[in-house]
Order: sequence, then structure tokens, then C-alpha cells
Amino acid sequence: MANVIKQPCDDGVLQCSEATLPCSRSVGTWVLIATILGSSMAFVDGTVVNVALPVFQSELNATVSDVQWIVESYALFLAALLLVGGALGDRFGRKRIFGVGVSLFALASVTCGMSQTTTQLIIFRGAQGVGGALLVPGSLAIISATFDRAQRGRAIGTWSAFTAITAALGPVLGGWLIENLSWRWIFFVNIPLAVAVIAIVLWRVPESRGEATEGRLDWVGAVLATLGLGLVVYGLIESANLGLGHPVVLLTIALGFVGLVAFILVEAKGRTPMLPLSLFASRDFSGANIVTLFLYSALSAGLFFLPFNLIQVQGYSTTAAGAAFLPLILIIFLLSRWAGGLVTRFGATIPLVVGPTVAAVGYVLFALPDIGGSYWQTFFPAVAVLGIGMAISVAPLTTVVMNAVGTTRSGLASGVNNAISRTAGLVSIAVMGVFVLTVFNNNLDARLELLDLSAEARTELSTQRVKLAAAEVPAGLDDEMTGAVARAIASSFVVSFRVLMMIAAGLALASAVAAGLILGRKGSGQSSVGA
Repeated sequence: MANVIKQPCDDGVLQCSEATLPCSRSVGTWVLIATILGSSMAFVDGTVVNVALPVFQSELNATVSDVQWIVESYALFLAALLLVGGALGDRFGRKRIFGVGVSLFALASVTCGMSQTTTQLIIFRGAQGVGGALLVPGSLAIISATFDRAQRGRAIGTWSAFTAITAALGPVLGGWLIENLSWRWIFFVNIPLAVAVIAIVLWRVPESRGEATEGRLDWVGAVLATLGLGLVVYGLIESANLGLGHPVVLLTIALGFVGLVAFILVEAKGRTPMLPLSLFASRDFSGANIVTLFLYSALSAGLFFLPFNLIQVQGYSTTAAGAAFLPLILIIFLLSRWAGGLVTRFGATIPLVVGPTVAAVGYVLFALPDIGGSYWQTFFPAVAVLGIGMAISVAPLTTVVMNAVGTTRSGLASGVNNAISRTAGLVSIAVMGVFVLTVFNNNLDARLELLDLSAEARTELSTQRVKLAAAEVPAGLDDEMTGAVARAIASSFVVSFRVLMMIAAGLALASAVAAGLILGRKGSGQSSVGA
């Protein structure tokens, strides 16, 4: 191993430049352990919370809007501040900002676990999102700064493999914790992980900074992105309660779009924008991000509503619902290396047409099951096919993004693509919620018309509609009518879930079309933006 460049700083902490090699083999190992555990906290948290959403409805009396916000408040700050988090690490030290992010994430996890109301949980989930925005970009940046070019690929591969394993096991562990202890433990479990990460960071991880740290951080852009996205999402989610044509809904959505337009203008004119629009001069980079937008919009919305179907309609336990996701992540993990080889043989365009098309078939399969039946005959085929489609897509998509720009901007390009995938999920969950609730209500109305239900019972049931499949059957009905109303609620949700999955299939096909029309003939993302 080559000699190490050591630069002691004022506080005695080892500093590393961009060209620095690991101080020793053990230092490289500790860096990987810290970044894997830190990243896993953020990655697992997203999948575990999805499994807990039906439980929040029953234990916190949460509506569909409430559970959307529990997910969206985290996603909003993560998506809007992700690029700022990376810039802070480059300027003030990646180790330092990574440690701050882990600490904030852990503190927010404690407050999430102690929440007594949905409002408190939503606020503290937002704080988790801020912590995630600081720690997520720092993981790969620390690895890149610690390992030389010859070792970096293997190190990143190790990081990817272990974070994929933890992401796969997370929902199963989370489901077990919810079922046997409490939903609060899905947040408390982050505490020992955070303590371990902070100890390793302070003890063994070298500090590093980016080369270009001049100019101001783009706080104006960050604020405008957060406000713009937040207002649009707020309007869409609240339309479930107020109606899509309500003045408050229309005003907030309009103001949100104004904020996003202002964000684009600021980024176009700023000297140090967090989103350099010059990146989109590359046809491949623009095309890859359009593919990302469609593909991850479908994936995020589908995985958000799937646990409601499994737990509230199909009768799965939280552990079984968490395990239902396992084949998806394992297939992506096992096939990603093979899919990366497809880029070398065929270029990225063909896999990015085939992969999303296969994923669309998976979403169609999700729309087939009714109520009841074995997991292996109903949802497993859909999960497996979706996993194959995503596995074919992920590695080629990453390759296009990284190769579409110069090597000195590859980290920024990756950050932009990551932020777009998060934003896609943020917006799609809000938009799909409107479709799901509308279809559910229309279908439930049609089914209730066939039942001899009293006016009082109908009124009581109308207040429960915003809970979708968790809507409670009005009290005082006889057994036959109780069963009929329960079946009407469950069947109406299945219909809305089917519509959702068909929309997701359409979005996946749209990403395939975009790949075929926009990406280069070879699709391997030849660098077209200056280094």
C-alpha cells in the first residue's frame, strides 16, 4: 500500500486530502463499518416505517393524510437538503458533518419513538430527514476520500452489498419489533447503531474536505426547494380532507409551483448553485433523470400502499408484511453485478428499456390478487418480477448518470440523481394518495348503495373514509350487515390498489420509452459535460 499523506489539523484530528490513501488496512475497515452502519440507519428507516404505517392508523388514530405526512416529512427534508448536506461536508469536513448527521438522526429517532400524537411524529420525522440529508451523502464521500482509485471500487461494492443486506433485513426485523414489542422500537433500535458509528468516527475515521470550497452555500436555493416541494405536497395531501378544488388546496399548490420556478431561476443565475443546471446540457444525464423520475415515482407509491393491503386487507402480521419485501431487495442485490455487465455488452439503453418494462409487468401482477390466497401464489410473483425489473435497471441507470459528466463532477451528478429519486417518491405518494382515495370513495359508495344501511350508519362511516382500509364498521349493526360493510371496505380498497398499480405500470413504461427516445444510441453515457 502506498504511503499515507498525513496533515494534522489544529484540533489534532487527522486530515486527508482528496488524494489521500487509507492510513492502514484497519482504518479502511473501520471507515467501511462506520459508513455502512450510518447509511443503514437511513436506508432501513424508510422501509421499516412503511411496514408500521397501518399500525400508526390503529394506535395513533391516524388518517391516510397523517400517515402520508409521516413518510413525506422525512422525504421532504431529505430530498431538498441532500445536495446541501454534501456541500457542507466538502466545506467543513465530511467526517464532521457525517457525525453531526448521525447524531441528529439518533436524537430525532428518540423523539419519534416517544411521540404521543401523529403531529409530534410528523415533526420529528422531519428532523430525521435533516439528519439523513447530512449523513447520506457523507458515506460515499468519506469512502472515496479514504481509498485510492484502485481500492475504491471494491470498497464501494462492499458498502453497497452490506447496505443492501441491512435494507433487506430491516423490514423483517421492524415487523418483528412491532409485533412483539412496540412500533416505538423501530426508532429506538437506531440508538445503539448511532452510538457505535459516532465512536468509530471519532476514533478511527480520518477527516477530509473537498478541493473547491469557495463561495457561499446555496441556502436560498435550499429554502426555495423545501418550500416549493412542501407546499405542493401539502396541497395534494390535504385535498383528501378539503377536496381538490378547495381554495386552500389550490393556493398552496400554486404557491408551491411559484417557489419551484423561483428555485430554478436562482439556480440558473447563482454563482454556486446546489443544482447546476449545466449538468442537464448532457442529453444522457437529462434522459437518465427523466427515467429516474418515472421509475422511482412508481416504486415509491407502490411500496407505500402495499403494506396497507397486506396487513389491513389480507390479514398479514407486521412480520409477514415486512418479509414480503425481502425477495425484491434480495433479487436486486443478487442480480446487480450481472446487470452491470449488461452495460458493457449492450450499452445502458437496452437494459433501461427492458428493465422498466419488466417492472411494469410486476406492477400489473400486483393488480391481480383479490382478497385471500397464499402469498406465494398472489404477491410473490409480483414482488419477484418487480425485483428483476429493478435489478436490470439500477446498475445501468447509475452508469449513465456517472458517465454522462466529467469525472470531477460525478459526485455532484450522483447527488442530483439521488435527490431526484427522493423527490419522485415525495411527490408520487402525495399524488397517488389523491387517486387512491377518490377510487376508494367512489367504489365504496357504489357498494353501500346495495346495502340496507341506516342514515346514521352511513354518516358514521363517512367520517372513517379517510382511513381507507382501516375504516371502522359502524357500531350497532347485526352480524350479517357488519360482515357486508367490512367486505365493502376491503373490496373497495383492493379496487383502488389495483388502479394504483396500473398507474405505476404506466409510469414504468414511460421510463422505458424515455430511455429509448432520449438516451444515446449506445446509452453508455459518454461524458458530454466538461470536467
